[in-house]
Amino acid sequence: MSLKESNLIVRTLTGIVFVTVMVGGIVFDPRCMGVLFTLITALSVHEFCTIVNQRPDVDTNSMICTVSGAYLFLAFFGYCSGLTPTPAVFIPYLISIIYLLVTELYLQRENPLNNWACTMLSQMYVALPFALVPALAFMTDSAHTGQVAYRWIFPLAVFIFLWTSDTGAYCFGRMLGRHKLFERISPKKTWEGSVGGCLVSLAAAYLIARFDDSLSVLQWLGFALVVVVFGTWGDLVESLMKRQLGIKDSGNFLPGHGGLLDRFDSSLLALPAVVVYLYTLTIL
Repeated sequence: MSLKESNLIVRTLTGIVFVTVMVGGIVFDPRCMGVLFTLITALSVHEFCTIVNQRPDVDTNSMICTVSGAYLFLAFFGYCSGLTPTPAVFIPYLISIIYLLVTELYLQRENPLNNWACTMLSQMYVALPFALVPALAFMTDSAHTGQVAYRWIFPLAVFIFLWTSDTGAYCFGRMLGRHKLFERISPKKTWEGSVGGCLVSLAAAYLIARFDDSLSVLQWLGFALVVVVFGTWGDLVESLMKRQLGIKDSGNFLPGHGGLLDRFDSSLLALPAVVVYLYTLTIL
C-alpha cells in the first residue's frame, strides 16, 4: 500500500469518526452536546494559543485562555438552557478577562500589545462562536409559552450545510474550476467550486425543510445561504492566519485532517452569522 493510499484511509476513517461524534453528540442529548462543545472549545482555544505562541513576539497565557473559553461556553449553555438563568453566571468569565488584561502590567513582557491582541482573539474568534451554539440549540417554542426547547436541528444544520458545501465545492471545483476565488490567500478555491457547494447546500436545506417545519422552506434556504457565505469567509480567515504564522495546519489532533481549527474554521464565522439570522427572524 502506497503512502498516498494509507493517508487516504486514515483521512477517511478520521472523517467518519468525526462526523459520527458530532452528529451523535448534538442529537442524542443536550448534556452530550454540552460536554462535546466544552471539550471542542477548550481544545480549540488551546490550539490557537499554541500556534500564536510560536511567534517570538507573542506570549499568551494558554491555560487561563483555555479555561476562560470553556467557561464561556458553559455559561452560555447554562443561561440559554435555563439551568442558570441569572446573568451573574457570566461574572467569573468577566473576571478572567480583566485578569488577562491586568497581568500584562506586571509581567513586563516585550510586546504586551501583541499578547493582549492574541488573548482577546482567542476569546472573540474561537471561544465566542462555540459559546453561541447553545443560543441556537435552546430557543423558546413556537407557541410563545416561554418554555425553552432543545432544537438540535439548528446547530446540526450548520454543520450539515458546511459539510455539504465543502463536498460540493471540491467536486465542482475539480470538474469545472477555472476562476480563482481568492488566489492570494487560498489558491485552490474557485468560483465554480464555491457556487457548486452553495447549490448542494441549498439542496440539503430543501430536504431538511421537507422533514422539519421549524422554519419555512424559504427560511431554511436563507439559513443555508448564510452558512455557506460566512463559512467561506471563515475558511479564508483561517487560511490568512496560517499564512501569517507560516504554518500548513493548525495542529495534528485529527489524523489526516490537521487541527481542530482546520476542521471548525468555517463554523467560527458561520455560527455567529446564523445566530443573527435566526434571532432576526424571530423579531420580524
